[in-house]
Amino acid sequence: MKYNLKTPAVILLADGTVFHGKTTQPFDSNRKGEICFNTGMTGYQEIFTDPSYFGQIMVTTNAHIGNYGVNTDESESDSVKISGLVCKNFSFTPSRPNSDQSLEQFLSDAVLPVIFDVDTRALVSHIRKHGAMNAIMSTQIDDLKTLAEELSQHPSMKGLELSSKVSTKEAYTIGDKLSDHRIAVLDLGVKKNILRRLTSRGGYVKVFPYNTSFDEMMDWNPTGIVLSNGPGDPEPLPSAIEVAKQCIKNEIPTFGICLGHQIIALSVEIPTLKMHNGHRGINHPIQNLSTGKSEITSQNHGFTIDKSSTVNNPDVEISHVHLNDQSVAGIRIKNKPCFSVQYHPEAGPGPNDATYLFDDFFSLMSTAKVKA
Repeated sequence: MKYNLKTPAVILLADGTVFHGKTTQPFDSNRKGEICFNTGMTGYQEIFTDPSYFGQIMVTTNAHIGNYGVNTDESESDSVKISGLVCKNFSFTPSRPNSDQSLEQFLSDAVLPVIFDVDTRALVSHIRKHGAMNAIMSTQIDDLKTLAEELSQHPSMKGLELSSKVSTKEAYTIGDKLSDHRIAVLDLGVKKNILRRLTSRGGYVKVFPYNTSFDEMMDWNPTGIVLSNGPGDPEPLPSAIEVAKQCIKNEIPTFGICLGHQIIALSVEIPTLKMHNGHRGINHPIQNLSTGKSEITSQNHGFTIDKSSTVNNPDVEISHVHLNDQSVAGIRIKNKPCFSVQYHPEAGPGPNDATYLFDDFFSLMSTAKVKA
């Protein structure tokens, strides 16, 4: 396949800032989304297929993207979920022996535009200073006014419900049918590695659509419920918030991850806030306040829960804090079998420091079953 690597392209930000680069393929249409960056040195395939990134243009801070190709088994969903990719150096020829195909072919099959040869250090610095904002990717470099008008019509991430765009349409089961641990997963944009972590511990898992009611999930007679990660603002998800309320009220062992963590917070009257530029990377330091130990974690979120409201909530205990900014990274509901974390204990990509949380969840289910 031949490429015209001299085809110029542009990234226009909502504040009028322009960054120039080149594209790997002609754009069928301009691509819009909230622009964000991830600091991970590896794991680009997992990032690009993570449903939590739906509706976002991804800027990679690592200088080389595509150098080890793509392996089908490493995708975190059934398709690419980002709106577009911006990078410095794009590698067309993978060097890893067990790669299935090049990243270029993988993204081309997904009809996902890539703009490379961009000054990503300047772009990331701009986002860090001015915050995450909407952006548009285009090859129409001579008509910025029209691009700005088109971009102005794109909705803000604040108030945007996106779980319905990535959740399963029908419930499905995986794992050991004879397991003592029947886990209902509310799919708000669940990553495959969360499901792997649950089934590898012997769980029998049923994944439900994002708007499934508590009663529908309980009809399956689960021993525990997981509220998954996902994209967008948590506030426009009233049915998920109601599920969390009922889980707590009925003392069902419950584990919230990322968006699921925010849903649990909202269910106990703790508000969520849009962050300046979010936490996205695979080396974020977290401290477990119970043990005093620190762990390196994988993170991907643009919203957080309000710390002062959490501290002042008599029914909630902060279990983990982010050591970079002291934001709330985990909570427990007092005297209830419910806990959650803002980060990704399943990794994929990232370190395995926090996988013990899945063991904690299984212990919680076992304890609840004994009491029953």
